[in-house]
Amino acid sequence: MANKNAYTNDSITALVGPDRVRKKPAAILGSDGLEGCQHTFIEILANSIDEAREGYGKVIEITRFKDKSIQIRDYGRGCPVDYNEKEKRYNWELVYCELYAGGKYNTNDGENYEYSLGTNGLGSCATQYSSEYMDVTVYKDGYKYDLHFEKGFNIGGLKKEKFDYKQSGTLQKWKPDLEVFNDINIPLEFFTTMLKKQAVVNAGLKFKFYDEETNQRFEFLYDNGITDYVKEISSGKEITGVQFSESSAKGRDRADKPEYKVKMQFAFCFNNEINLIEYYHNSSFLENGGSPDKAVKNAFVSEIDKYIKSQGKYNKDESKISFADIQDSLIIVTNSFSTMTSYENQTKKAINNKFIQEAMTDFIKQRLEIFFIENKLEADKVMEQVLVNKRSRESAEKQRINIKKKLQGNIDMTNRVKKFVDCRTKDSERRELYIVEGDSALGSVKLSRDSEFQAIMPLRGKILNCLKADYSKIFESDVIVDLIRVLGCGVEVKSKHKDLTMFDMDSLRWAKIIICTDADVDGFQIRTLVLAMIYRLMPTLIQEGKVFIAETPLYEITCKNKTYFAYDDKEKAKILEEIASTGRVTIQRSKGLGENTAEMMAQTTMNPSSRRLIKVMPEEAEKTSYYFEMLLGDALEARKEHIRECGHLYLDELDVM
Repeated sequence: MANKNAYTNDSITALVGPDRVRKKPAAILGSDGLEGCQHTFIEILANSIDEAREGYGKVIEITRFKDKSIQIRDYGRGCPVDYNEKEKRYNWELVYCELYAGGKYNTNDGENYEYSLGTNGLGSCATQYSSEYMDVTVYKDGYKYDLHFEKGFNIGGLKKEKFDYKQSGTLQKWKPDLEVFNDINIPLEFFTTMLKKQAVVNAGLKFKFYDEETNQRFEFLYDNGITDYVKEISSGKEITGVQFSESSAKGRDRADKPEYKVKMQFAFCFNNEINLIEYYHNSSFLENGGSPDKAVKNAFVSEIDKYIKSQGKYNKDESKISFADIQDSLIIVTNSFSTMTSYENQTKKAINNKFIQEAMTDFIKQRLEIFFIENKLEADKVMEQVLVNKRSRESAEKQRINIKKKLQGNIDMTNRVKKFVDCRTKDSERRELYIVEGDSALGSVKLSRDSEFQAIMPLRGKILNCLKADYSKIFESDVIVDLIRVLGCGVEVKSKHKDLTMFDMDSLRWAKIIICTDADVDGFQIRTLVLAMIYRLMPTLIQEGKVFIAETPLYEITCKNKTYFAYDDKEKAKILEEIASTGRVTIQRSKGLGENTAEMMAQTTMNPSSRRLIKVMPEEAEKTSYYFEMLLGDALEARKEHIRECGHLYLDELDVM
């Protein structure tokens, strides 16, 4: 019997043909999921863009069909598919069935394509191999060529016929295969975003996109490329006008490497409200940047720091600016091309050419220096804003450290939080926290609770309005800091400069957070202030359904030794109607939690089987946000208008002398 665990010469096998991609799509396309599927589209689109950039065709048409198949039609010279005397094979075999075969390997010599997005000779073949089917139609040299592939194999060979076409070009339709990718449902937004980006960096090239599923049509065209794009993005509070520069250079990555050509463009402006940084190389969006990212950061920090020093704008012993301070107010798009490109991998999300980085750094530094000299008023505004960003960032970082210091520590020790009354169980799936107003409420709730799983946190008066106060003032409030400590999950504080979030849902110590206040105007206001605090500092608690409001009765109605509780006037009227004929009725309006008996509190407010809780629902967040801002925030005019329109509805709730 053969040994299953033996590792012999016969154990080594090689993947051949379509299996090289179909069984290992991540190795070629970066993923066997949606990202890899999307990359097949990018690969085919790149070939059409390369043709257009060489001057062949100014329109590319894309269709997404209902069955998830995709079609791209260009008006270039037409992909060579006929017999290749040099290779002694048909070109369609080389293009669609052979990895590392293509017409873009000698771009540095200016052969076929000078600046090409597709250079690895993988895209068309990898897409074909990973498709359920692929159909190719080429119009070239007075002929129409047709090819059909299924699951990586050609069916029927090359069909060639004389054809009177209006324009040459290539039409390719394929359906990504669910046997290769675990998801082929590429979202509409991916197509529109990708095509817009390609229009941005290919000035004058029009992309027409039709989505059969939604019956929508889109066109993307930027006549002036990245300049028009930056102008579109920067509509707001510009500090400077949009600046555009372009240049070219020749160099090499290493002394023993060949020399190659680089073309560089960048458009930028400074803006008070919007920031954006995007890098493109040979039309590929560089999500991870690489060489251009390093060039932009080095150049901008160097030139702006030099200018600030020359103007004496740094305070004594102040630290140097960082790129984060510049980025807060910068919109920049770089668009570079090279005849030799070193991509990080096949997905082309970053490049690492040393010479491109050096050339772009020198180019950007030179143009920035000239811009600052020739536009002193704008330059001074830029420096002032960058320093504001820097000092704000440093202040935010100090605030983050201070918040962390205030909130850290073991809050299980109840003496760390004044008057907090804990429960016995440590099971966070059972524990309930009642947030009550004042010492009197603490007493009655404490007597009526189940101390096994119900804890109490009394508030000392009305807490700060967290929607109007800045963070430094909020975290100076001992009441708020104590409450945050008791909750245990930290806070979700975001700022423009630094994410101050120290929130951890797993650290929440409570299954329910129950706000329990008097059923009067003051009680409603305290409840709203607590909700506002949670809404601003830890909104995830609301989204996760952890926050509740305890309804407390407004009336105690007694008749023949039987007591009824009404939570509003409508319920009171209904009860009175039901017991009207049973005898003398006594109605006692609630005077507050502190004056309720323990028995009443247990029955109406504490006992899970008889109490009434209102869950604060996340779907009401938008409405809640509006009313919080209108009633408690800075929307003064909206608040006045609301009082004018609705104030009379609440007069009965007030004690008018």
